[in-house]
Amino acid sequence: MVAPSLIPKKAGDRVKTDRRDSLLLARLHWAGELTAVWVLDHAKEALRDLTRAREDLKHLQRQAKQRLLAFLLRHGQRYAGQSRWTQAHYRWLETVKLAHPVQQIVFQEYIDTVKAMNKRVEALDLPIAQSAAESVFWSVIESLMALRGVNLLTATTLVAEIGDLKRFASAPQLMAYLGVVPSEYSSGGSKSRGDITKTGNGHVRRVLVEAAWCYRFPARKTAVLQRRAERTSRGARHCLESADPLVCTLSAIRGAGQIEGAGLYRHRP
Repeated sequence: MVAPSLIPKKAGDRVKTDRRDSLLLARLHWAGELTAVWVLDHAKEALRDLTRAREDLKHLQRQAKQRLLAFLLRHGQRYAGQSRWTQAHYRWLETVKLAHPVQQIVFQEYIDTVKAMNKRVEALDLPIAQSAAESVFWSVIESLMALRGVNLLTATTLVAEIGDLKRFASAPQLMAYLGVVPSEYSSGGSKSRGDITKTGNGHVRRVLVEAAWCYRFPARKTAVLQRRAERTSRGARHCLESADPLVCTLSAIRGAGQIEGAGLYRHRP
């Protein structure tokens, strides 16, 4: 199965017949110019629909919270605490009194909408966990969860959207597919690179960017990550060690005989 939108076409070609299409596809296939797509079965498509449904509910939850905060801001009500949507913030919302009774009704409706969206989002967490454990991707999901910044939801979203990772020959090819490589317009001796291309699957790109934020902290392995790594296979543990910046730096310095006084405790990737 190939992607129809990625089939090369001549600009002035206005004659289309089955014979010409067959010859064109045969020539493009021989030249390696056709892009294969991953075809889902019913179980894999159901898992993808489940993760996308939770993402849609999170979007609605975010909109409900924004409406509530905007309503309070219009009436001069500002929360003095540090973090919103905590227990302290909800207790503060219970103490807010508005000037007009009708405004109090509107305010309560906004609060009820936020709480209802919270329950709907939480209600999908258990089905996602059960579906992920029963899917054929569970071993891959379990291995991905051993990485920093990747939990069950992120790992499930990755495998449900990407599918078989073996169809990509290398990591740069996968990153180009997801649109997280820099755009480039270079010619001759000049090189010009810009922002990431943002092409491909936006669902995977979002969770990858969120997971990457965890790598701004000093590299370390928590007890949770160590327990997750112990449940993976030997090959998966080798890949995890290769992907860990701290392990790579330790191996490089140990090989150079400079392990003492290297100051690795503040190493950042």
